[in-house]
Amino acid sequence: MVARRRIASHGFKQASALLKRSVQDVSSRRGFAQSRILTHWEDIVGQDIARIATPVKVSYTKGGLGATLVLLCSGVNAPLLEMQKPVIHERVNAVYGYNAISRVRITQTSAHGVDNTDELREKQKATSPQATVALEEKSKKMVESVENPRLSAALEKLAQNVLSRQKSE
Repeated sequence: MVARRRIASHGFKQASALLKRSVQDVSSRRGFAQSRILTHWEDIVGQDIARIATPVKVSYTKGGLGATLVLLCSGVNAPLLEMQKPVIHERVNAVYGYNAISRVRITQTSAHGVDNTDELREKQKATSPQATVALEEKSKKMVESVENPRLSAALEKLAQNVLSRQKSE
């Protein structure tokens, strides 16, 4: 009888299993013992709160009793988020399974500082391919007399930035 050679095969792994260790390392550096706070933020706090706030950091006190969850939001949404602090506190602690978060702190920034606001998403969608092509053509015409190719490319990029800002404002 011929002995069969067994090959240890673990099969395919899910992409989430391959990334799990990396995500945990990065999130633990920012104080997130549970990486689910970052990866499933919308599921934890709900769509309305997730749209206006982003978790940034969890900082622990020297005594180790309770932590502070720092949220980033635009200045306009800060009063709305302030009223939602008890809800956020309860839902985040439900993820941990105990009262790990004792405080929720809100950090305000400009609307451009929070990249998940609806206004910014709409502005990004508003840039159509036709408008982009028109901007490129107009900026090329503006710098066609420049002989140096590196300078021409830099000026063309600058012209596109200036023209796109004028159009959005």
